[in-house]
Amino acid sequence: MDRAKILVVDDEKLLRWSLQQNLSKEGYTVITAEKGMEGLELFSDEQPDITLLDVHLPDISGINVLEGIKKENKDSIIIMVTAFGDIQTAVKTIKIGAYDFVEKPFNMDKLKILISKALETVSLRKEVSQFRSQLSQQYGFANIIGRSEEMMKVCDLIRKVSKSDATTILLQGESGTGKDLVAKVIHYESARAERPFMDINCTALPETLIESELFGFEKGAFTDAKQMKKGLFELADGGTIFLDEIADMKLSTQAKLLKVIENKTFKRIGGVKDITVDLRIVAATNKNLLEEVKAERFREDLYYRLKIIPLHLPALRERRDDILVLAKHFIDEFNDEFKKNVKGFAKETGKAFMHYPWPGNIRELRNVIERAMILENEEYILPEHLPGELLSEGVAVRESAGMPDIKLPPGGLDIEQVERELIRQALDQVKWNQTRAARLLSLTRDALRYRMQKFGFLPGKP
Repeated sequence: MDRAKILVVDDEKLLRWSLQQNLSKEGYTVITAEKGMEGLELFSDEQPDITLLDVHLPDISGINVLEGIKKENKDSIIIMVTAFGDIQTAVKTIKIGAYDFVEKPFNMDKLKILISKALETVSLRKEVSQFRSQLSQQYGFANIIGRSEEMMKVCDLIRKVSKSDATTILLQGESGTGKDLVAKVIHYESARAERPFMDINCTALPETLIESELFGFEKGAFTDAKQMKKGLFELADGGTIFLDEIADMKLSTQAKLLKVIENKTFKRIGGVKDITVDLRIVAATNKNLLEEVKAERFREDLYYRLKIIPLHLPALRERRDDILVLAKHFIDEFNDEFKKNVKGFAKETGKAFMHYPWPGNIRELRNVIERAMILENEEYILPEHLPGELLSEGVAVRESAGMPDIKLPPGGLDIEQVERELIRQALDQVKWNQTRAARLLSLTRDALRYRMQKFGFLPGKP
């Protein structure tokens, strides 16, 4: 790491001088303080990597300084300096949060080794902190792209759920609607963000392994159990377990999962001791769980236990106002990844996007954009860059909608009056639900609102 900074807080002038001379030769920046209050001020101003802190100071106790430093920065590394034989005090400082302690008179070489190990801990903590910060940015609310009315409602619910104490959440929606992203947002926007997030695909794990992976096993529980292994539930204690495709979990495992949810306890395979955990369980499925319950493939009691906070993610075709917004977002994303400068998509490409039903949802849209940007080098994504099924499906949708038989009267007509009447009819037909009316007219919701203002259906001016 870069030139590390060490703060020495000790009332012995000779000891401060000796430490400064010896540690400076090792390449460290050393700052010193004679009293406890001075040490607290220097810590706040300088934010050292390591603090060497004497227990006995002339103004306040070193233990009080330790508590003050930990209050300001709970991850700070503090090595206590104690009088010979003062083990009881040293143990007390460790309980408060000191990294380690040395006894006077100490061996300088041993102290240097201790400082070197402590700096490795500092470096590791910085890496972990940076990694957590990256995850928080990667899976924050800003990464849920959408401005449609449907997604605004979903985002509002996600915000409430993530900040709540809810321990079971059920995500439902078609494949590709972003359930895995939402699960991560719920975790990284919650108070559990610094604890583990375990992503488990119930389809990917074989039935013979899923219980041992979730709950762990004791040594000798079965032939290959050479030693005890903690399960993912135990490793995720304090954090979040994401059970993707939970409808594919076998019934016997569902029963054990229900016990974990209700009692917050479980036993390892082959174990007799109850293990207590504090978990938030986010379950996801693209199946109709109620139908699975009726077919006796999913436990009814588990279904209702998971369904305390259900969250439905709409299909992309149900949030058409977001299609072009998402497409532009993916273009920006792949511009960064592929070092390209694609400016957007052609008007006809946008029309094809809007008419296509997107059975694969957001995942399919992202794949279409990625494919076009890998294979083509135009400034804009053109219709010919799109897969054939997307274009043919879009044409079929437009043709199936039919073209009304409109004849222009001999005396002509006012096209704005025709547009006004069509908008009024669409609104009346869906009881003034703007999203559905926009869909009837193949408009975005923003385009519909503009026309509603233009013709006086909304307060305000266009």
